[in-house]
Amino acid sequence: MAYPFFSLSKTHRTAPINFVSGDVLIRVEAVPDHGMATIWDADILIWAASQIVEARDKGLRTSRLMATTPYEILNFIGRGVSVRDYQRLKAALDRLQSTTVATTIRQPAEGRRHRFSWINEWQERTDRSGKPAGLELILPDWFYRAVLDDALVLTIDRTYFGLTGGLDRWLYRIVRKHGGKQRNGWRFDFRHLYQKSGSLSPFKRFAFELRDIVRRQPLPGYILFLEVEIGGRLLLAFEPAPPCGQPVDSVVLSGTRPIVPSGTGGSCYREPKQGISSRNKRRNCAPNLESNKESNFEERARDVENITSGGGEVERPRLENTTSVPAFRKSGSTATFSSGPPQLSFGNEPGGAE
Repeated sequence: MAYPFFSLSKTHRTAPINFVSGDVLIRVEAVPDHGMATIWDADILIWAASQIVEARDKGLRTSRLMATTPYEILNFIGRGVSVRDYQRLKAALDRLQSTTVATTIRQPAEGRRHRFSWINEWQERTDRSGKPAGLELILPDWFYRAVLDDALVLTIDRTYFGLTGGLDRWLYRIVRKHGGKQRNGWRFDFRHLYQKSGSLSPFKRFAFELRDIVRRQPLPGYILFLEVEIGGRLLLAFEPAPPCGQPVDSVVLSGTRPIVPSGTGGSCYREPKQGISSRNKRRNCAPNLESNKESNFEERARDVENITSGGGEVERPRLENTTSVPAFRKSGSTATFSSGPPQLSFGNEPGGAE
């Protein structure tokens, strides 16, 4: 889900998202009563995908119809279980059901669009005495088929649920999809990211928030830094974070844990303490042309020449060592993980998993 499928803000959004890039077309529409589904609402879809993958790995029959309890979902995604949290969950389900998506992604015929809602329908169940007994929801076929395709399912670090910023969450999905184990990481033009985010903020504000994310380093498992070309074009670059020096589990079972404990562990990297002088360093960075085919060189051949000639500078944060290791692994043919459920990346091509 590295494409702009969700609102990145918690404010009520009704303005549609229109994204066109090559053969990929996405239009997301919302109704005034509920507003557009947010990237926090998408946590429910992560839960649903995890249950489907787990059932499939156990040899059980899977279905688009899912029965659960609000407590199970809230506990899985690290939320509280108060009355207010239950009300927010129902509001999120309403937004997922009322938000409609039209896209050409994974369509057999060129120009053909698939239209769906993130949840076809949902209802609360009650027992014979009228007391709440859970809820049922039906997932769209477009989503369900993507979950069953191993090439489209990526793992995420459990600390993802602790990311509070919408742009932080969306950027982690981008990084996770394209990161993999590439030695030199990946680079994105700021303008390209702005277009792909579907954000309503002005570009100047969007760029400011990206720089702030680089300063804070909130994304588990990756280091972010800035590159400035000779021509002045600004790139956001990232690479896998080095190990923190802590041992990881020797065995990771196939499938997904049914429950992720509430709360999140500390990331390997945290925002450096403020000081009088800047702690950022600059150095020349070797080009990584192979990883940039999709995103970075769509505009001008001049950009390729600038990077090939080594004409860019890199601004890297100096990070403090802490504890905990975000681990991403695969077992057999199924994406598995040690500390979090799978993250979905629904594009024309498989995501950048290891």
